Amino acid sequence: METAVKNDQLITQIERALDSMRPYLAADGGNVKVLEVTDDKTVRLELMGSCGSCPMSAMTFKGGLEEAILRAVPEIKKVEAVNITPAF
Repeated sequence: METAVKNDQLITQIERALDSMRPYLAADGGNVKVLEVTDDKTVRLELMGSCGSCPMSAMTFKGGLEEAILRAVPEIKKVEAVNITPAF
């Protein structure tokens, strides 16, 4: 039970960090969704809308989303996106 509460607190902090980035994603028709926080403190994200198919999604993920989460939630060790589009 304590783990679930702790996870809920982490997800709230992660969502707050992502909220700072969402206006930029929304301006281009995209968004981001937290899929899970694993036991080893890895956050798994899904890029949605335009972000899911944008060739710049890797840069947005690394330079924006990952950085915002790691800065705001120091307990998080790693951030992964399940659907980054490779740049050509």
